[in-house]
Amino acid sequence: MLFDTHAHLNAEQYNEDLEQVIERAKSEKVEKIVVVGFDRPTITRAMELIEEYDFIYAAIGWHPVDAIDMTDEDLAWIKDLSQHEKVVAIGEMGLDYYWDKSPKDVQKEVFRRQIALAKEVKLPIVIHNRDATEDVVTILKEEGAAEVGGIMHCFTGSLETAKACMEMNFYISFGGPVTFKNAKKPKEVVKEIPSDKLLIETDCPYLTPVPFRGKRNEPSYVKYIAEQIAELREISFEELAELTTKNAKKVFRIN
Repeated sequence: MLFDTHAHLNAEQYNEDLEQVIERAKSEKVEKIVVVGFDRPTITRAMELIEEYDFIYAAIGWHPVDAIDMTDEDLAWIKDLSQHEKVVAIGEMGLDYYWDKSPKDVQKEVFRRQIALAKEVKLPIVIHNRDATEDVVTILKEEGAAEVGGIMHCFTGSLETAKACMEMNFYISFGGPVTFKNAKKPKEVVKEIPSDKLLIETDCPYLTPVPFRGKRNEPSYVKYIAEQIAELREISFEELAELTTKNAKKVFRIN
């Protein structure tokens, strides 16, 4: 059984055919999915989905690109919603220096506040990092994020960065890019991650794996990521599926 640890089934890309997308996921033995909400509309939809489907869980937080829009009321709202038994993480949060909508100092402040919230409600955190590795690792250290740990989502960084994060109680999650022909670094790094720290995800509808690259991604495609990683690590698909599902249940505290 597979566990897609990071999906955006709350995106408008699924408005027309969500039921079929979910049926395809089930047919590919995707046992559980964590849907990630990162602003008011996507969090609201994530909360609807966890009520509707027993195998869907939610992570809720505020995306760094939109950090400038987050209010005190938004943070209080996330805190309230985090009490729901199927909210399993705070995030995605972090830093994104690729897009320049939110100033870096605002992103950092919103990031720190969400780590503090996660520590208060005792939930792991889901980290978004784009072109900001040094600052992300520094803030995680300074804010004592090791207390709750969490997931480095869609990891494409160096082994050195992965080790620094694992020392702080983080799991390393790989998505579609690990299947791309030119993605030498993720392919090398994924071989070196300890078995008890490895996760898989789709980040759908984005980052679609080969052989569907360029099309809309969906949870059923997590199997292609699992197949690629199993091949790279020279283990069976079944073994890879079992260990990543076990790890996901551990980090999200799902029995």
